[in-house]
Amino acid sequence: MLRIEKLTKTFGRTVALDGMDMHVEQGALYGFVGPNGAGKTTTIKTVIGLLAADSGRVLVSGIDVAEEPGRVMARIGYMPDTFGIYDNLKVAEYMDFFAACYGISGLKARERCRMLLEQVGLDDKADFYVEGLSRGMKQRLCLARALIHNPPLLIMDEPTAGLDPRTRYEFKEILKELCRQGKTVLISSHILPELAEICTDIGIIDQGKMVYEGSMDEILSQINVSSPLLISVAGDRRPALEILRSHPEVDTITIRDEDIMVGFRGDKRDEITLLQRLVDAEVQVYGFSRERGNLESVFMQITDHDSGEVVLRHEN
Repeated sequence: MLRIEKLTKTFGRTVALDGMDMHVEQGALYGFVGPNGAGKTTTIKTVIGLLAADSGRVLVSGIDVAEEPGRVMARIGYMPDTFGIYDNLKVAEYMDFFAACYGISGLKARERCRMLLEQVGLDDKADFYVEGLSRGMKQRLCLARALIHNPPLLIMDEPTAGLDPRTRYEFKEILKELCRQGKTVLISSHILPELAEICTDIGIIDQGKMVYEGSMDEILSQINVSSPLLISVAGDRRPALEILRSHPEVDTITIRDEDIMVGFRGDKRDEITLLQRLVDAEVQVYGFSRERGNLESVFMQITDHDSGEVVLRHEN
């Protein structure tokens, strides 16, 4: 759906994008994250045509943004992080105005606006003035506006910032439903736990380059193997401890309540072999898992320029 190839952009002596690559699959709910100044906003503005790249390509549905901007813009819905001021417009009028901007009018416009307001839970607010809506309602109205021309790609910048927990939950459910309907959604956000909950894919940008891109499952499973194994054993733990002490991949052993925490350098196959050894020795194992890192820990490790530690393990 969206492919960015070797994108570069400079502002004077400042390099905003340095050969940036990105690939967003059709139907993905893609989280786009990075430190402040990493190049997220520049990337988004280039994709939606507000900035021209110095070099590289942006393709939406195979169409080059630089060569056919009009065709590309018809395929993108954009929801910025700030909502414009429309003091004298009612919700229905606001939607009608943006429908007209895309050449949609008459019965088709009314039906489209009604359907979208219902989808975002604002069908009972059609006669309310926009300025009187809560922040959460304005965010949902902005989403409905971005979908007015039925674009296959939706790009959102901090869509849930400043919303209360209930409104954030409802908003996330709307995004999931849009993906089920076949939309591709790209979200730029700093709220990493929320992205981990809803996103199918993630891209981490740092210093103008894509430093990691993949599925959410991949990025959480590829965090460095220093995450300990948690082994729960019923009864006598001594046989398990003897096996662990003699295992070449075991670095540390710590007892935590009923669990044995093991610093284990092995991969998945080594874990299976270790578990089999414990079972063969008639150790009563009722829990065996590796602690999973979360998206925040992965993000902090990948963007930590003071550490030379390798934090991701890529399997061939």
